Amino acid sequence: MRELAFALEYEPGCNRVADALAEHPDARVRSLSLHATDDRLWRVDHATGSREALDAISAAFLDTDYYADCLATEDCGATQTTEILEHTDDALVLYSRWERTLTCISVPHLARTRLGDGLLFETRHEARHYTWRIIHSGEGDVTAFFEDLEAAVGDCARLEMLRTADVPGAAADPNDPGGLSPEQEAALRAAVEHGYYESPRVVDVGELADHLDVPRSTLTYRLRRAEQYLAKRHVDGSQLSGSPTQL
Repeated sequence: MRELAFALEYEPGCNRVADALAEHPDARVRSLSLHATDDRLWRVDHATGSREALDAISAAFLDTDYYADCLATEDCGATQTTEILEHTDDALVLYSRWERTLTCISVPHLARTRLGDGLLFETRHEARHYTWRIIHSGEGDVTAFFEDLEAAVGDCARLEMLRTADVPGAAADPNDPGGLSPEQEAALRAAVEHGYYESPRVVDVGELADHLDVPRSTLTYRLRRAEQYLAKRHVDGSQLSGSPTQL
């Protein structure tokens, strides 16, 4: 088995959920289940954040012109259903289902075409970054999948490869980045070299983003993912060594 991990960074106005999350940077949406057949897609998502953020996310999902994961740049005329399964002060669970038309296209449907059946999908959406993890047999055409995906998103999103590797024998953590991408490593290295982690900081995230010539949200995302990966590696290493961490 193989896994692919990549992120789509949406431009403003191209994805209603990304726009809602960009306005509420502390909110997150992750998939609890995601399935696709040749002509249908359905998924359950769990969102966390403030009540205002959850209301905005809910409104985006319930918009009659929004079909979860559809990459068509214009209304594709799909038949969709979205239901709120749970809505509390700090959590939201949504069920979405739609039937394709000839113009509908999505990441899962592209993956089925190029990577075959028996796929598993995990997603995490924060700000304008939509991270995908796909488990597949390894027998499909990965290059063709990414070419199709880049053509489908066009100018609406930028594709960032995060990982392609064999699936480890143990079950993987869906929130584990699984290693640093070249972009994340470059962001972390620049942050260290320019004093972002000094106390007090020599540069803030906005100045560092300007230096790297990337959007502030992109740099924040890359640093957060890199920090998450390094923190988990440190904790796992400490547990394996059996020696207490000196403070």
